Amino acid sequence: MIRRLCVIGVGLIGGSLARALRQAGYCRDIVGAGRDPQHLQQAVTLGVIDRYETDLARAVQDADMVVVSVPLGAMQAVFAAIRDHLAEDAVVTDAGSAKASVVADARAAFGKLPAGFVPGHPIAGTEQSGVAASFPDLYRDKRVILTPTDASAAEAVARVRAMWEATGAQVTEMSAEHHDEVLAATSHLPHLLAFALVESLARLQDQREMFEYAAGGFRDFTRIASSDPVMWRDICLANRTSLHVMIERFSADLQELDRAMCAGDGERLLQLFSDARRARDRYVGK
Repeated sequence: MIRRLCVIGVGLIGGSLARALRQAGYCRDIVGAGRDPQHLQQAVTLGVIDRYETDLARAVQDADMVVVSVPLGAMQAVFAAIRDHLAEDAVVTDAGSAKASVVADARAAFGKLPAGFVPGHPIAGTEQSGVAASFPDLYRDKRVILTPTDASAAEAVARVRAMWEATGAQVTEMSAEHHDEVLAATSHLPHLLAFALVESLARLQDQREMFEYAAGGFRDFTRIASSDPVMWRDICLANRTSLHVMIERFSADLQELDRAMCAGDGERLLQLFSDARRARDRYVGK
């Protein structure tokens, strides 16, 4: 049970967490924090949070759980702002999509990694953003990855795990470095490809016709290109090393497809497509 939850960044991710914990009866008091009073007042009106603060130092006072759900580029500034104002028993976690950068930001802001700091990443979301898009079932049956540091106390890790499990999520743990490698391949690269494809078509001379005749496959694949550009800019920069490796691998595979197609090698194309279909059906389709 969380006595007082402070959510810094009450958008889709932070707002959905607050809604889920409220619905589960797992939280007594929810404080929202951010820079925009109108946005925060909307969160109060929607019943997502009980009250709000635009001063982060005041927002985290007496909170026993602090969840930082801001773009990766703002993490270090948030950590620095709350550093000297946390309750003695406070646990701090986050929802950032890249973890090594968050750990580095925490170390820089706090001076050393606190025992109550437990990095985390909910593998859930939609292309929508903002508190109005939040809903309590966003995390149900979804994965949440925790990446505890060497300094993370076992009790703090257990408290963060219990919080996410209260939302219906499935919680796993791994190192920050491994997390960034896995997410570069399974999340960051697909988003980058969706953005790149839409941008490429938008530059064509007959772009209106291109988009008017877009079929379901195009719409499904590029849906994620409607995601928050600021958030994805920060993710690409924060995880650029692992993402660059995946871009190089994907580029090599795409070139192989192009060579087979240009050579009229139908057997090779059939083999590649069949292998891809079997792999997806084995690991994703079911």
